[in-house]
Amino acid sequence: MKQPLEFHHVFKKLGKKTILEDINLSVHAGEVVGIVGTNGSGKTTLLRLATGLVYPDQGHVYVGGNKIYPGLLGVLPTSVGAVIETPSFLPQYSGLKNLTLLAGIRGKISQDTVISTMRKMGLDPSSKKTVHTYSLGMKQRLAIAQAIMENPDVLLFDEPTNGLDEQGVNIFSTVMQEQIQRGTAILIVSHHKDEIEEYCDRVFSLENRTLKQKR
Repeated sequence: MKQPLEFHHVFKKLGKKTILEDINLSVHAGEVVGIVGTNGSGKTTLLRLATGLVYPDQGHVYVGGNKIYPGLLGVLPTSVGAVIETPSFLPQYSGLKNLTLLAGIRGKISQDTVISTMRKMGLDPSSKKTVHTYSLGMKQRLAIAQAIMENPDVLLFDEPTNGLDEQGVNIFSTVMQEQIQRGTAILIVSHHKDEIEEYCDRVFSLENRTLKQKR
């Protein structure tokens, strides 16, 4: 049975250095898989491979049963939401304007959905504040809203609670439970042990370029 997210014998180099070596992993619908490891171990690269931002040197990544591959007629995943590294938005626009522009790329959701998702994350969609003036926590909330607003089949989170205050962490916990219940496959990278313990069904450590299951 095809899973929402699969890595088959994936190898990846950055420059001449091998970062990932023979990675095999499947994330099931409604499952949360956690990846831990030291800085520079390749955790973020693993997430980037699942978005089609980078491609394997060997092996294959499948999202929704479709192999991701580059080129003019390449295939990019269409049902993936991601928060990877520092959230990047157009700083001169409001949060609502940013999300509306992003939603317009695929045309899958209405502005009402964008507005309701912002409210779910504790953001005011009517605010005229530009993203340039947002705190780190507000940018992180906006990034999570962007990731979930189209109800993707796969969610990728890199340090998702980074910069969030207690209220923000509680909101994120609610979002995680909602996504699990609707059957989203979630891959989460975090340095926070509590975060990994709370959310993850399985946990892997990225050591010496490959995955080792911890639990």
